[in-house]
Amino acid sequence: MKKLITSIFVISLVIACKKNPEQKVTQTGDSTAQIKTETNIEFQNKTMKEGALQKTNNDILKALKAKDYKTFASFIHPEKGITFSMYAFINPKEDKHFSKAEFEQFQPTKTLFTWGAHDGSGDAYKAAINEYLNQWVFSKDFTSGKYSVNTFQGKGNSLNNLKEMYPKKDFTENYIKGTEKNGEMDWKTLRFVFDEFQGKYYLIAVINDQWTI
Repeated sequence: MKKLITSIFVISLVIACKKNPEQKVTQTGDSTAQIKTETNIEFQNKTMKEGALQKTNNDILKALKAKDYKTFASFIHPEKGITFSMYAFINPKEDKHFSKAEFEQFQPTKTLFTWGAHDGSGDAYKAAINEYLNQWVFSKDFTSGKYSVNTFQGKGNSLNNLKEMYPKKDFTENYIKGTEKNGEMDWKTLRFVFDEFQGKYYLIAVINDQWTI
């Protein structure tokens, strides 16, 4: 009887040992599947984010081209407002900043604002909001420019401190290549910096860039 019990115990132990490796393999498979699922979700989120940024970028360009500044104002961040920089180097002490309410208040008027200083001469650039948007911000038809997200295309001789001033913020760029007759030095680019608020991307900065003296 004792031999029978002992035999049964040994057989049970062997069976249990055989089952354990199979359980481990199954767990490894589940872990790999979970990693793949998480990777797919991250990729989908990134794709959706980039799609939303590009659509917002294009909608803003269309509004600027049509001089529909009321629609443009709807993209301004409700809490942080918007900053305009004439060149790649962002200077909070000189660049013009508006809250959304201020922009909507002064946009229809002919009130003059100082937006910065012209490169080379150093002369102050004074203009009403509509004039600045039409003649400086949208000085070229950027709807036909080369689009990129979080990547700089236009690289001149001026300091570009966008990433330092807006760390971890997403930005888009619309680049127009320079002409051959001018040695391609007459390139221009328009950048939009965004911040997410309540599930939507809003403008917090509009930055122009070009070759400077």
